Amino acid sequence: MRPRSVNEFVGQLHLLGPGKPLKQAIDNGTLHSMILWGPPGTGKTTLAQIMAHQSSARFERLSAILSGVKEIRQLVQEAQSQSTPMILFVDEIHRFNKAQQDLFLPFVEDGTFILIGATTENPAFELNNALLSRMRVYVLKRLTDDELLQVLQHALADKERGLGNLLIDFPVDLQETLVQAADGDTRQLLNVLEIIADLASEGANALQVTPGLLAEVLQTSLRRFDKQGDGFYDQISALHKSVRGSAPDAALYWFCRMLEGGCDPFYIARRVLRMASEDIGLADPRAMDVALSAYQIYERLGSPEGDLALAEAIVYLSCASKSNATYVAFNEAMKAAKSHGSLDVPFHLRNAPTKLAKSLNHGKNYRYAHDEPNGYAAGENYFPEALRGQRYYHPVPRGLEEKIAARLAYFSNLDKQVNKK
Repeated sequence: MRPRSVNEFVGQLHLLGPGKPLKQAIDNGTLHSMILWGPPGTGKTTLAQIMAHQSSARFERLSAILSGVKEIRQLVQEAQSQSTPMILFVDEIHRFNKAQQDLFLPFVEDGTFILIGATTENPAFELNNALLSRMRVYVLKRLTDDELLQVLQHALADKERGLGNLLIDFPVDLQETLVQAADGDTRQLLNVLEIIADLASEGANALQVTPGLLAEVLQTSLRRFDKQGDGFYDQISALHKSVRGSAPDAALYWFCRMLEGGCDPFYIARRVLRMASEDIGLADPRAMDVALSAYQIYERLGSPEGDLALAEAIVYLSCASKSNATYVAFNEAMKAAKSHGSLDVPFHLRNAPTKLAKSLNHGKNYRYAHDEPNGYAAGENYFPEALRGQRYYHPVPRGLEEKIAARLAYFSNLDKQVNKK
């Protein structure tokens, strides 16, 4: 059912529409090494085969999972010994290590072959800069529902390479259900279609696709959730940013998307704890308790009962007052700790458990805060001398931190009064 030309290819009009550079390169036979980056089922392999066919080039395919240095060198020798140009298609090229990727460099540069790498991962993170700089990156997008419906109806009608000879009665409303379940993935769509064709019951004049059959075939979710890929990090990023942005409805949507796609709820629970400390902080200290309670409830109940506890925590965090003051302060303090070396602890702050330590002035002149007026040793320095007066924590005027800010301002005023004397 694969298309044989660009004109038959469905989707990716931003790359293959009239006047687009990639379309012109294919039509003119002026191909170049490239990376095709996109989700599964967007046509990366098919597009590479079309390029080879339309440019009369020899098409060779490597899987980065199954191939190694030996196979790469063998194909290099074949390309060098033949006059017919070669397109070397490397599926999941991101799985090659640095040494394997480096093997391609001289042959991409001298034109021994045209390298087309397919990846579902961000090439900026997964490919060597040297190789990436010699290749153009084209981003393929998930197909829209209308585009998938076009693919589906073509497969049902095509008598040469599709299922047209089977005469399948597939109601349009059920076609639309299948398209939505495929979630932009052509491969998933066609795989499920073949299963449906095998299982469809004989009718009077055609094979019958019923709601019950479709529901049975789709009982395992087809939604894409690659636990190692960009989709994973994009969705958890969307959840975190929705909570940070005080958008409970969007946060719940992304939470349910991840659950429905098969994400481990414990991973989400751990991230919710991170959100409580990073984005709510002391503006609402209860957020940490709510997040921890949700984690523990899920630990005891599991799914689906425990999912609701996580949902409740996500809604609470989304609606809570927000502060990243502690998060920022922690990072600033860590930066100071790393950059200033091993500054000595002031003598008055040192531990003095022995006579020897006391004889060395450890703990001398330390002021016990509880014995001071207002329970605060005004003017006291708790930093190494080189960092005296530093401030990392700046509470925001929201939630509990508004009161914290007032208390710190009060202490600061006491310090100023002492310093004036």
